[in-house]
This record gives sequence, structure tokens and C-alpha cells, in this order.
Amino acid sequence: MKATDVKVMTADELQDKLVALKKEQFNLRFQKATGQLENTARVREVRRDIARVKTIMREKSATANG
Repeated sequence: MKATDVKVMTADELQDKLVALKKEQFNLRFQKATGQLENTARVREVRRDIARVKTIMREKSATANG
């Protein structure tokens, strides 16, 4: 996911994406704990995507509040 993709999303879409990413992160952590995780790089990607979404959400709320 690129930052430009995230910037065009609405606040509701960002919130939905954040929830989905957090669910995926939980599932990946669970797979890692049980030894079933195959793509270990995905953990890092999801973590960075969550940070990217949170950053854009904060930027949008800062500009909305003036």
C-alpha cells in the first residue's frame, strides 16, 4: 500500500482499513506463535501500513481542525 492510495480515502474508509489491518496483524501474530507463519515479511508490511494509515488520519484531522 502506498501513501498516495491512503491519502485519497475518506475518514470512514481509513477507519475501516485500520480495523482490517489490525485484524490481519492479530492473525499474523497468532500464526507466528503457533509456527504456521510462512510469509514473515508480511508482519512488517502490515505494521507499516497501520502506521501509514494512522499518520494520514492524524494529518486529515489536523487540517480539518485548522
